This record gives sequence, structure tokens and C-alpha cells, in this order.
Amino acid sequence: MDWTPIAAPSLADIEGLAHTAFADLPREFRNLTGGVTFMVRDFPDEETMRVMGLESEFDILGLFHQEGGRAYGAATLIFLYRRPILDYWAEHEDALGDIVRHVLIHEIGHHFGLSDADMEAIEGEAG
Repeated sequence: MDWTPIAAPSLADIEGLAHTAFADLPREFRNLTGGVTFMVRDFPDEETMRVMGLESEFDILGLFHQEGGRAYGAATLIFLYRRPILDYWAEHEDALGDIVRHVLIHEIGHHFGLSDADMEAIEGEAG
């Protein structure tokens, strides 16, 4: 294979993977968010690093944020951090789309208090 023309996945590529992965999740699970916007950044910002107590910008793959709490009309954002995701991808044998799906499931699931077993079941349904 000629790797010469191949570039690392861009922010837009990761966002596209997120939209595809989200659409493949079970409807009941997707409905927890009431709609979602994906914000793909290379790294978390300094405030996120401070608030989360992170030692490195590579310590977080994604973050669920809901503006306005759980109220009707609240804006749901899921931040995906491209460089930490790509670093994880390079160190593991998982497909990039599977990693993005896993991050989405865990960000949503943790926010809504789902157990690890619940999230594993959702991953099994989606994957």
C-alpha cells in the first residue's frame, strides 16, 4: 500500500465518524441526549484540564457537556479530542470508528448514570 498520499484523520473526519457512530446507536440511548452537537478539538482547553484535574492533554478522549442542565431545550455537546483519540488508536488494535463510538457511549452513559454493564450491552447492540 502506498501511504504517501494518506494524511491523519482531520477534525472533520472525526466529526463524520461521530455522526455515523451516533446514528448507529440504539434509539432509546440516543434519545437520552435530546439531540447532540459534536465539537471536535485537537486537545481539551486549559479550563477543562484544570477542572478535570488532568496531568496531560492526552488523558481525556471526550467530554459530555449539557448547557442548561437536563432541562427541556438544553444544548448537549460532546467534545471529542482528536489527538488523544488518534494516540489511543495508534496504541491499540481497535478501528478508529469503534473508538469514537466507544467514547460517545461512555460520555453519554456516564452522564446519565449507566453502569459499565449497561454501556457494554449498548456497545454490543451498536457494534
